[in-house]
Amino acid sequence: MFFRLACKSLLNRKASVLLTVLAMSVSVFVLLGVEHIRSQTKQSFSNTVSGVDLIVGARTGSLNLLLYSVFRMGSPTNNIDWRTYEAIAANPKVDWTIPISLGDSHKGYRVMGTTADYFKHFSYGQKRKLSFASGQSFSDVLDVVLGAEVASKLGYSLGDDIVVAHGLASTSFSLHDDKPFKVVGILAATGTPVDQTVHVSLAGIEAIHDGWQQGVKLPGGASTAAVDSKQLQPEKITAIMLGLTSRMATFRVQRDINNYRKEPLSAILPGVALSELWQMMGVLENTLRLVSGLILIAALLGLSAMMMASIRERSNEIHLLRVIGAPPGFLFLLIELEAVLISLLSIALGGLGLFVGLLLASDYLATDFGLFIGVNILSGNNLIYLSLVMAATVLVAALPSFLVYRQARSSH
Repeated sequence: MFFRLACKSLLNRKASVLLTVLAMSVSVFVLLGVEHIRSQTKQSFSNTVSGVDLIVGARTGSLNLLLYSVFRMGSPTNNIDWRTYEAIAANPKVDWTIPISLGDSHKGYRVMGTTADYFKHFSYGQKRKLSFASGQSFSDVLDVVLGAEVASKLGYSLGDDIVVAHGLASTSFSLHDDKPFKVVGILAATGTPVDQTVHVSLAGIEAIHDGWQQGVKLPGGASTAAVDSKQLQPEKITAIMLGLTSRMATFRVQRDINNYRKEPLSAILPGVALSELWQMMGVLENTLRLVSGLILIAALLGLSAMMMASIRERSNEIHLLRVIGAPPGFLFLLIELEAVLISLLSIALGGLGLFVGLLLASDYLATDFGLFIGVNILSGNNLIYLSLVMAATVLVAALPSFLVYRQARSSH
């Protein structure tokens, strides 16, 4: 009876209740959305690479090097000479190396030139190795291995031919169409930028640029002749991922690379660079939390104001309840229950809106920003925030509930 009475009371004031529910739903949507996207983004970035001790690139900021080498975001300031790579790889403290060459794309997806060691040594998450959903690593010059998302979104399968475009634009008229690549492998999904990457060999990168100069195809320079990987040693690469024989040697090797005299280099620790990124993002995170919190406070104050305004309209209802024997405490709890029901409905609508929004936007966020945002919004701090919303609802409803309680006692 208590619950039914509260529901009927809210239905009698459905217009004002609906507006209050909508305002609170928006605030809950913003609050949960900010926290969920923040935590998922952080987790997505942190799980992108593991097991790599150092990342080496041309002299630049650590964040820029991390972003373009690992997350395929931004562009390098310069390239590394191949002889420099060979000198670093020959260091006895270096266990394995993964050379990386960037600069081309395929229908908006980054093309990365590397070696077969990439599939052997690269790890993500908790040192999970890459695995093939189908096919195998490239063996010929013009073989290509696709990330899971590239294959899924563009509908590729083993044996298909793809044409790489020069540059990073999603639409390009500078195509390496004289040397198409053949799909020989498709990687299993990782939830990292690997899924959005087109992997080719370093020799393949050199082959498709044969007959090109400064990003322009020379007249008559293109050749459709068979290519020999032994004649296609690269002159420049973009970055190097290093695995060392011992963690104790990390800072020594880093210092040697940073002091390399033949060309300016930067060697960074991925974990340290990520920490710098989170420190830079800390102010933005706190600002977004503050804004979403203020929006919620405004909605809760609106809830309190709506309920206080309705008390005068409900004087007859309150008097009738007192006549039939309802104690003041009953009326106090009735108003609190109404506020809790409004809050629960707002949480349900706001949560549903966020779930649907993430479901619709997940592909866009992954493709355009490299962010893999899960749709499970009841995780992380969100359950704590929802508990705080309910506690705040009870708190702001205390004033109108007390007014009804006092009115009921005075009318006795």
